[in-house]
Amino acid sequence: MDRGDNPSSAVCMLCGDTYTLPEDEVVGNLPRALLCGHIYCTSCLHSHEDDRVITCPECKVESTLPEAGVSGLQEDSRIIGLIYTAKMNKMKKYNGILNPVDVEKMEKAVDEALAQAAENIAQLDHILQTLVTGLAVQVKKERARLLMELDEAVDRATHILSKRREALLTELTNMEGRFSSGHVEVSRVQERMKALEIAMQMAREVRRVPSLEQYCTLDKVLETLQAPVDSQSFDMTCITMGSGLSCVLQSESLSQSLTDCLKMKAGSPKPLSETPPPRAQQQAGSSRKPSWHRGEGRRSRSGSRTPPGRRKPSDPQQQQQQRRDGLRAERPARRSSPSPGPHPRSSFAHHSPAPDHGAPDVIIEELIEEEQEQDSARVAGHGDFKALPPTGPELANDKWRSHRRKKLQVNAAPVIFSWVLVTHVVNPSHFYVNYVSEKRQFVTLCRRINLLCSGDEGRFTPNDKLETGSMVFTKWKEGVWCRATVAEVFQRGCVEAVGACPITRLARLRVFFLDYGFIKTIDIEDEDGTPDSSLKGVNDVLRRVDLSVQLELSHCAPYAIKCSLKELVPTDLRKGWSKEAQVEFRRVVGSAAVEMQLCGQDRDFLLVDLRKGPMDRGNDLPISVREYLVFIEVARFYSPVMVGRRQLLYYPPVYPKINTELNAVVTHINTPADFYIQLVDNMEFLLLTAKLQDCYSAMAVGGGDGDLHLYCPMIGQACVAHFDDKVWYRAQVIGHPGDRKVEVLYVDFGNKKILSFNDLRKIKDEFFALPAMAIHCCLSDVVPLEGESWTDTCTDRLTSLAHQKLVTVMATEIVPRNKPLPVRLFESGLDGPMVNIAELLVTEELACFRTRLGSRDAEPSLDDSAVWDPPLEDLLSAEGRSADQQTPADEDQEQLQPQLQLPACLKDLKVRVTHVRSPDSFYVQLTRNDAQLKRVCELLKRQCAPTEPQEVEWKADMFCAALINGVWERGQICSSVTSSNIAEVVRCDFGNKVKLHVSNLRPLQPDLVGSLILECTLSDIRPAGGRSTWTATACDFISYYLTGASAVMTIKELTDERPVPVVLSCSNQVGQFVSFADSLVSEGLALRERKPREAVVPKPEETASEPPVGEKQPGGPDTDIKRSPPSTPARPALIPFPFSPISNSTSPCTPPKPAPRTHVSAEKVKTQLYHPPELPCLGHIRMSVSAIGEDGVIYARTHHAECQLEQLRDRIQQSMKTLPRQKPYTWKSVLGCAVIGTDMLWYRGQLLEALGGQVKVRYVDYGLVEVENIPVVHVYPMLLCEDVPHLCMPCQLHGVNPVGRQWQPDAVALLKELLLNRCVDVQVMELPTEPRDCLTVHISLDGMALSRILCHHQHASMDHSALAQQEHIMASPVACLDDWDIDTEGLKSPEEPVLGPFTYPELPQEGQQFQVRVKHLWTPNELFLWPVEGPADVKVDAESLVEALARINQDVDSLPRLTSFPPGAPCLAEYSDGKYYRAKLMNFISTDPVMMLVKHVDFGSDDTLPTSKLRRMPAELLRFPVQALKVRVAGFKAPSVGLERDVLPYSPRWSTKAALDMIDLLHARITASVVSRQPELTVLLHNEKGELVHLPLVRSGLADLDLDLDLDLD
Repeated sequence: MDRGDNPSSAVCMLCGDTYTLPEDEVVGNLPRALLCGHIYCTSCLHSHEDDRVITCPECKVESTLPEAGVSGLQEDSRIIGLIYTAKMNKMKKYNGILNPVDVEKMEKAVDEALAQAAENIAQLDHILQTLVTGLAVQVKKERARLLMELDEAVDRATHILSKRREALLTELTNMEGRFSSGHVEVSRVQERMKALEIAMQMAREVRRVPSLEQYCTLDKVLETLQAPVDSQSFDMTCITMGSGLSCVLQSESLSQSLTDCLKMKAGSPKPLSETPPPRAQQQAGSSRKPSWHRGEGRRSRSGSRTPPGRRKPSDPQQQQQQRRDGLRAERPARRSSPSPGPHPRSSFAHHSPAPDHGAPDVIIEELIEEEQEQDSARVAGHGDFKALPPTGPELANDKWRSHRRKKLQVNAAPVIFSWVLVTHVVNPSHFYVNYVSEKRQFVTLCRRINLLCSGDEGRFTPNDKLETGSMVFTKWKEGVWCRATVAEVFQRGCVEAVGACPITRLARLRVFFLDYGFIKTIDIEDEDGTPDSSLKGVNDVLRRVDLSVQLELSHCAPYAIKCSLKELVPTDLRKGWSKEAQVEFRRVVGSAAVEMQLCGQDRDFLLVDLRKGPMDRGNDLPISVREYLVFIEVARFYSPVMVGRRQLLYYPPVYPKINTELNAVVTHINTPADFYIQLVDNMEFLLLTAKLQDCYSAMAVGGGDGDLHLYCPMIGQACVAHFDDKVWYRAQVIGHPGDRKVEVLYVDFGNKKILSFNDLRKIKDEFFALPAMAIHCCLSDVVPLEGESWTDTCTDRLTSLAHQKLVTVMATEIVPRNKPLPVRLFESGLDGPMVNIAELLVTEELACFRTRLGSRDAEPSLDDSAVWDPPLEDLLSAEGRSADQQTPADEDQEQLQPQLQLPACLKDLKVRVTHVRSPDSFYVQLTRNDAQLKRVCELLKRQCAPTEPQEVEWKADMFCAALINGVWERGQICSSVTSSNIAEVVRCDFGNKVKLHVSNLRPLQPDLVGSLILECTLSDIRPAGGRSTWTATACDFISYYLTGASAVMTIKELTDERPVPVVLSCSNQVGQFVSFADSLVSEGLALRERKPREAVVPKPEETASEPPVGEKQPGGPDTDIKRSPPSTPARPALIPFPFSPISNSTSPCTPPKPAPRTHVSAEKVKTQLYHPPELPCLGHIRMSVSAIGEDGVIYARTHHAECQLEQLRDRIQQSMKTLPRQKPYTWKSVLGCAVIGTDMLWYRGQLLEALGGQVKVRYVDYGLVEVENIPVVHVYPMLLCEDVPHLCMPCQLHGVNPVGRQWQPDAVALLKELLLNRCVDVQVMELPTEPRDCLTVHISLDGMALSRILCHHQHASMDHSALAQQEHIMASPVACLDDWDIDTEGLKSPEEPVLGPFTYPELPQEGQQFQVRVKHLWTPNELFLWPVEGPADVKVDAESLVEALARINQDVDSLPRLTSFPPGAPCLAEYSDGKYYRAKLMNFISTDPVMMLVKHVDFGSDDTLPTSKLRRMPAELLRFPVQALKVRVAGFKAPSVGLERDVLPYSPRWSTKAALDMIDLLHARITASVVSRQPELTVLLHNEKGELVHLPLVRSGLADLDLDLDLDLD
């Protein structure tokens, strides 16, 4: 290489010496790279070494030397390759002639040297054998030790990855929705098939009974049957398109994290016997970056760094890392997405920039295809300059950053941050930044530009012109030159800007600084007005950029990135950004570095948020510039509605029917003409409200509501808003008052409120299910007393009468939705006529009628002075007040009762529900015992609080005093306390269990032992769905609504058994008492018990002595009220009883008493397991795989078991013709069972686990076929065909250790893909000791071991102890048949003969050249060729392959079609020219229609064909060898830096231009020589001149030399 070619590449930048290669005994001066990426020669690095540390002369970064010192540093392979290429070129040019020498003397010297060399070789061979043997032992010991360490580390990492994978799998639940076009075509085909089936059925019936022809249109049926199928009418391309989703592994951040957390730490070597155990060697690794983060020449503009698996490692540790991560690192790197962080832009300095500041680990990308707009470059001589590409976010990553991607983060992926400097601010929506990490490259570029502008180079001449859009060097300030583009040009004598102007007539210009982002106006000084003076003025401030300089700078993208603050707009959109906003933005960002968060992209802007350090010392949190500008009210957030998506709104409320009385609650009142009601008895709204609280409260606690924050609410937008009670309600935005406030309307209640933006959240689609519940109403028939406005007195009176109370409403007329609904309101009384609220307002002279109206009831009350029974809730409140007004003296005099004592009357007891398990078991406290409970707690506090914890051996069922939430309570130990000192305690007065430390327990005094709770069960109901136990939904429902609620309880029957059957009534939202059992029935969670009732006639004395509920005693108002069983009619709207009471005045009989509740006990059933399977003998066998367990267990059946399965299936279905009677069973003793599958057929099963109303079942004849929870109604404790053993045997692979000691989900998925429903060759290696345990087997798939496939995909590792044993396993021999008396008479031979494989030609020996012809090119280094001579002349029966194919194509229709399609089978396939050629079946592409992928073996190309274009190949054609051999061309590989935009879709590492150029190079006369035959056929290709074909690709940068192959490039 000449020095003039590229001095900066072959000369050390520090000392100026030339890099040299080592030759003979001369030590070379090689270029070596420091950790910072700078490259210097070996001599300079030796001079700068200080105590094994070298400080970089340029960036001052310290690099710690490896054990080998400077020689151990990474050599720069690019510069070495250039030097080596230059040396080879010089050797080709040297053609000197040797001078004559003494031949005899030379021969003698050579003979002596050869003799000495033979002795040296013998000695070296002995040393080599010793070293090789010792090295093998050393590697084996160290490898075993490191494998143990790696397994422990990888186990932990695998667990983390599996959790991440499960989170990503939740994103794929709605995958079918992305293929709508495919579903449409499927529906069309199904409709056509259905029509055909109907027509066929009709035709068959007519054929069987001809008289049916008169009942159908036979012509139409025949037309339907005979109509041809036009395959072109169906869009088959819909199944060839993907979903647009792809899972991408960000290899940059992942590789960095893996390198930091999992690495091989190099230390001083120690003797193998002194090596400490693996756990003693786990230390924190170095924080330095690995060597593959250093730059190697120019980087790719795509922003993706080369993963470690694709580079040549510099030491053995890196080689091991490459082998470990080869497959994992290679796949993501092929489709790595552009990183928004800074990237290298220039090649002036040989160092790499700082790494990316983080990127999401795994993101799902939907590629947005856009039309790329490109400006053509104009290069036309001295005065024309190349237009610069646009600046903007496309420059934030490489390739001018033209590809846009919409990234959807999954499960809160890490946010991308970068440190930047704000260089120029137009406004908050238009500013420019520079990456801090690119400062060194930028400084290097500035030095280069200043160097170019320091001399006379680049000066303008009088003949030059300056055009708009051209690039120039502009003088910013003294001694500082920058590159810029010309924005406007003004010529002398012209007012307007011109497109081009001669240099001598230039008056002024406006330029845009590419690396800073601002525009500057430059005036050209002209002292005397002459052209020379004008030219001097231009050259003082401008420099021309020549073509060579443009090409040099074309690899360096502009450093100014155009940005905009995301979703930020001016406060006043009409005036735009104010001066204050610009000043505040400049002030807050300042000149220091700020942190930039990338949020997206909009046209040529990056949408970002800037974060600046705290502005006051008392706060250590960074501030968001966006939020700061909004806070000072110079900007506001804006969130535009997506185009094409209509905003979701609530359904309008459902208006009641006209003149229909309904119960409602008045939720909000503005005036009598403006109020809102909500209809009651809507349980769905209660469930929706509960679900709303659970959803948004849980996300707020967990911090997961960040995506639901509503920063920019719009008028009319639906949302969820907080109220004063800190509860979430559905709302709608109705106004923007300012000051970051918003006015909302609560659509379910009608009230309005002004809230902060922080109290709003986006509403999920599921909460639009119900319409708005608040109905806008006005009082019908009344108007204000005076004027048109209602007085405050009238509004207050209406509020006191109806607000938040249960009323009866009746709509009087139909009005439009935008007007209030006129209604009449009636107070809900207990009996008698209801009071019309409108009439009451008129009576009190607060309103007047429009027209005179009568009362709601036609007849007035007969007795206005009658005293009605007060409502039950009034009685309850009166009783609570009387209890609360009890004096302390009375409380002290009351005797302490630690045990629950029920009152004599067991009806209408006020209780509080403390703990709920299910409708069959919940605990209540009597409110009358509140004082007793309080006294017990106070007494326990006085006794236990002053004491210290005692050494007590806590055992099960011991009573104790427990400190729970700061209150001392009574408890009972559930189980003996172990060494953990944690005890599980039942709260005696509440019923639930808690776990406490023993330090919070004290012994309980015997006189305080007891409980004040009662365990109850809801009577007269049973579980729905035929279940014997309550569902989890029913338990959650009752627990949500009853826990902590106050209720009224009636004990149906008091016995010593617990729980006690009761009737429980609770107050609903409108104040009504409803039976909770009725609520369960109405929700479909329970059914009523149907029991016979017997009428019981009570004694007259009892009937007369028991007053009705709520009836006052004659003693006056202070007389105690005693509740008894009701004997007078009560209002069912308030207290719904399970029976209808009968009044005393109508009958002396009491209501019928229900029969006592009977509990159906579960029937105890015990079944045994089915017989174990019949195990095969050791050796080869064919088995069919039926299922793969989640634990990696393979379930398979032998051929004999397959036959038995068919017979067993028929036996079971014939014996089970009806369903057995379903009863409640105890499943603890059930092992074998019968199961009804989803196809409603019977199967034999094994009960694995009983989970409440669900059981877990394994199908014993099929293995774990989608093990799922099956309702107990489909499972019966009985055995089917118990004489037949298990037909499915569990198997495990022999000699394979799964990664992480257990099979991971991706490994199980691979096993299912390879084995499920497939017949495989099995070698039984070991039989289990227990017949139900797993067989140990070795499985082969088409001759390839399954264990090796799993190891290849890195799902498992081979057990070296079993590796040798597996290598001796031969191919499966012919299955030996048992001595069966099989009658083969009448059996037909196979219709299609089995053809053997294709034959391959014999190629010349390695190194021997032979002429070839290229048939097909896959990639530039993978192609199909054919030797021109030798095998090409093969003839069979004096006929060549071409002649044989021509003969067969003349009568190809006589060849039968294929009936079997095994992969790899030979066939004849039709080509696009209509002729048939030899081909090989690959696999099925689709099944509807059936399409096959075939490979034309004589050409190397692939084709997708229907089965109608495949023919059975004559056996004679197999005698011809294939005429297209797939080879790999050695000596070059895909470039590590891809500069081309267009790439091969199936091999993105290669560009389309490289493939086209390689095709052009292969058109000449080509010769090949075999390099290697294993693991694949590798050749070298030479052109006519004997040069390697691929060298032009390497010179043009379209490929890289493959230095791993030792080739002679002469």
